[in-house]
Order: sequence, then structure tokens, then C-alpha cells
Amino acid sequence: MNGEPRSEMPDMGRTSIRRSEQYRDRWSSFGIRTGIESLSERPSAAELARFEIFAEYDERFLEKLSPDISVGRWQKGAVLFEEGTYIDIAFYLVEGTVEVFNKLTGPGRVRQPIFDLQRTSFQSAGSDLSGSMNRPPIPSDASGDGTILARRSPTAVGGGTGGVGGITFLANMDFNLPAGGSRILSAGDVFGEIGAMSGWPQSVTARAASDCTLLQIRLPALRTLRKRSPAFKERLDAVYRAQSLTEQLEATPLFAGCDRAFLDILKEVVDLVSLSPDEVVTREGEPADALYLVRSGFVKLSQRVGEGNVVVNYLSKGMTLGEVELLVGNTNGWTVTATSVEYAELVKIRAPELQNVLRRFPVVERRLWDSVVARVREAGAGRRNIGHSEFLQTALDQGLVQGNSILVIDLDNCTRCDDCVRACADTHEGRPRFLREGEKVGNLQIASSCYHCRDPVCLVGCPTGAIHRSGAGHVVVIDEDVCIGCQSCARSCPYDSIVMHETGETWPADMVPEGLRGKERLVASKCDLCHTSAAGPACVRNCPNGCAYRVGSLEEFELLLQKGRR
Repeated sequence: MNGEPRSEMPDMGRTSIRRSEQYRDRWSSFGIRTGIESLSERPSAAELARFEIFAEYDERFLEKLSPDISVGRWQKGAVLFEEGTYIDIAFYLVEGTVEVFNKLTGPGRVRQPIFDLQRTSFQSAGSDLSGSMNRPPIPSDASGDGTILARRSPTAVGGGTGGVGGITFLANMDFNLPAGGSRILSAGDVFGEIGAMSGWPQSVTARAASDCTLLQIRLPALRTLRKRSPAFKERLDAVYRAQSLTEQLEATPLFAGCDRAFLDILKEVVDLVSLSPDEVVTREGEPADALYLVRSGFVKLSQRVGEGNVVVNYLSKGMTLGEVELLVGNTNGWTVTATSVEYAELVKIRAPELQNVLRRFPVVERRLWDSVVARVREAGAGRRNIGHSEFLQTALDQGLVQGNSILVIDLDNCTRCDDCVRACADTHEGRPRFLREGEKVGNLQIASSCYHCRDPVCLVGCPTGAIHRSGAGHVVVIDEDVCIGCQSCARSCPYDSIVMHETGETWPADMVPEGLRGKERLVASKCDLCHTSAAGPACVRNCPNGCAYRVGSLEEFELLLQKGRR
């Protein structure tokens, strides 16, 4: 193993090459200032077979995994991970020990994701078009429900001055530790996989307690392993139950206020379901015997109408499926066909265990009944209004369900004056953060601007933590002072909302990573909702015709469409 690229690599193919390029900058800085001594990319099948975690797999399968696996050697004392961030890597400890511990303590500590509160409060909620759109951004130290979230507090483990300060190399994981607690991991331990698979923010910092060797397993390989190996899936699920499931159930709106000791019991009897894109969870008319809770991803709900199917609703993180069938009864089985949108993770609570929950906690039953009412109403509206069904399908296809703040323009009133673009540029040192052009839905144009997603994949894999939630809230911003221009976030964004800008500068001779020295400095740029301005987004504020809107939900988007039709 060494720090140089392998010269004997077989033909990797375009996809594999792109994966390697995407991850290269994350671990490209070797030496004392980062704590990583060496990195071997794409180990051979024979090399992987020597590790206990891969011993059961054949050579062909290991060759398939190898583009998404690297072997790193870390020095004692090196900080491997920061808490509160996102990652798409799991780690297998080959040699040495790693300490995991909490750095952030007290009431500011948060380990839960941002839920769509209008859709996960388990009560029907209307949408006031005039009062909810174009609202000022959420303050940078609060989430949508008023929860104060932990501020980003990186610890510099990289060096380099060069006018940009120390670079902080980040990764993360998920452990259920008490405030101020710690744990020592040893050879054979796997960690980081919970956050990688579920997309939840991580809750600990990790530090090499000795010189250590780590396998770094990227998300595509994790998903392949979980699907191929029942033993690997069982191992991941056991770790998740032991370390995180109780806390995540407690953080979910449905179980808010439930006794933690009872949730400790419940977590042992639920099933954990991992879905691939377009995988069917339930089929309309088949027997219904469980309640499903979405812990990551999206699920599409459709029903038969005539000889076809229409989309009647969708589920996001924190929402449930099965309350109608189990509470109402006499539905002749599942009332909907539920299909995953991309990858999704669910918790399955079988009917007997659910009845035990409802007996212990009547408030949970009340919340589910609220959800029943809303679900039946939404399904009826979807069947009656084919246009609504088509809109839902479009929203799922284009990722609008992810958006906390989507910039839309009413084309019936827009004069194409571009005052919105100029106002954005004037606010951000001459660099506009969006393009007015974009996809069209009815009379509305979706500008090429950051959605400020509920599950922002752009945060995953940033080697320095430059892209992050502002305080957390729903605003995703980029700190140009620590951006190294690796383009990881721009490649990861599914909606092409992040662009790279030239700065006219070059990286200094003492820059870390060393590979940047003397090269042209690029920075990533995206919409930040003008979050430091009390006046709100400049694009909306400066539109002379009042046709630029920031919408925070599909309900708001559809109300705008209906307004245009009228």
C-alpha cells in the first residue's frame, strides 16, 4: 500500500473513473498536517479478500466493489471526522484504535434531520398563499419549528495559510453517546454506515487513538453489499438498532413525547427495510399488516383509476404508511401501491406491535387519526383531479419534493428584464447565484437556483466542510474562505444549481492539499437566500412585476399554478 495511484489498474470504465475523481480531493492531502500517511485507491480483489469483512465474497463481486473502496493509513491523534455533518462513506477498522466522542453538548445539540413539518405533524394543514410565499428566510440559528440547531464548529486538522486559513477535512458517523461521552473502537469495527445509508446528520467526532489502518467504503459499495449479503445487512441493522434507532424514533414527530424506555423495547421488534429505486413496498389490494415509517428518501403512492394508475400522494422523511388500513379497517387490503423514489429507508412496525404502542400512548393514535383524515382527503383529490396527479409525478421526477425554497417565475407576467439576476449579482460581488432559465410547469418557470433541499446531497463528500447548513435552519451556504474548488458539491447536485467561478488567483506555495499549489483557484457558488439580509432574497425583492416567488412546499407551488389557470 502506498500513496500513489495504482499503475496496474484494469479498465475502470467511465462511471468508475468519475467516482474516483469525485472522491480524490477528500483524501488527497498527505503528511503530518492532515494525519493521513497513505491512501491506496481501488485495491484488487485479492487484496480485498484478505480483509475479514470481504472474506465471503468471490473475486468477480470484489472487482465490482473495488472502485468504491480505498485503504488509508492514519497517524495517532489525527481527527478523522467532525460531528453534525453528512457523509457517504463507512469505515472498517483494520488495525489500531479509534476514539469516538461528543464535542457539542447541551441544549444546542441536535441529531435529527429537518422534517417537512407541514406534512409530518400528523394533522391536516392548509397553505396560505399570501402569507407563506416570499417569506423571509429562517434565522440562521433556528430550524423551521423553532428548534435551535448546533452551529458549525470545525476543528482545523489541515494546514496551509495562503490567505484562506486552515482547511478542515471532514467526515462523520453516527453513534448514540451521552453528552460528553466517548468510546474506543478496535479492529473489526464498522462505523459511519448509519449516516451514509440514511442521510441523517452525524453525532460524534472521531480521532485516531493510535496509528491505524482503515478501509473506506463508499455508498455505492455499501448498497451493493447490503443487497448481496444477508449477513452484512444483518450486521448493519444490528448496529443501527443498538446505536441510533431509539434516538431517531424519539426525534420523529409521530413518537414525540413517548417514553424512551418503551421505544428501547419497540426498536427490537420493528423491521428495517431498505429500498432501491422504483421498488414496490405495498400493492393495492394485497393484505395490509404493518405501519411503515419513512426515515429517509421518498415514497410515491398511486391508485388504480379505470385501467391506469394515478399518483395520489407521496411520503417524505417522518411520514407513515398504513394508518388508513390498520385504523379504519374494512379497506380490502392496501388502498395504495407504494413505490420508492430513488433510495429509501423505512421502519416497519407490524400490527401487533403497533397496537401495543397505541395502548400505551393514546397521543400516537390521535396523531395517526389526523393523518388518516389528511390521507383520505388527499387520495380523493388525486383521483378526482388528474392534473394534480400529473403535477405530483412531475414534482417527484424533478426533485421539487426536496425543496425548502424553490425560485419560480410567473411567465404570464415576466417581461424578461433580468432585474432579478442583476439584483442577485449586485448582492454577491458581481456573481449571480442563479440562472433565470429552467424547466417549465404550466405558466411557471423553475429557475436554475438552489432548492435548499431537505436532504442536501451536495453536503456529502465536501472535503473541507465549506458547504453546510447555515447554523442549520434550511439555508445551505458555501464558505468561500475554506472552499478548495474540488467541484464535489457541483457534481453531486442533481439539479445543476452549483457553478464553479474563477477567482483570478492561484493557490499559494504552502497550500494544503499540496496538489492545489500553483493552480488556478476556483470557488463553488450557489444561492444562499440572502440569508444575512433581513429583507430576504434580492431576486424576489427586486422583481418590478412581482412575478418572482420563493415557494417552500408543493402545496404552495400548486396554488400558484391554480392562480395562473384562473
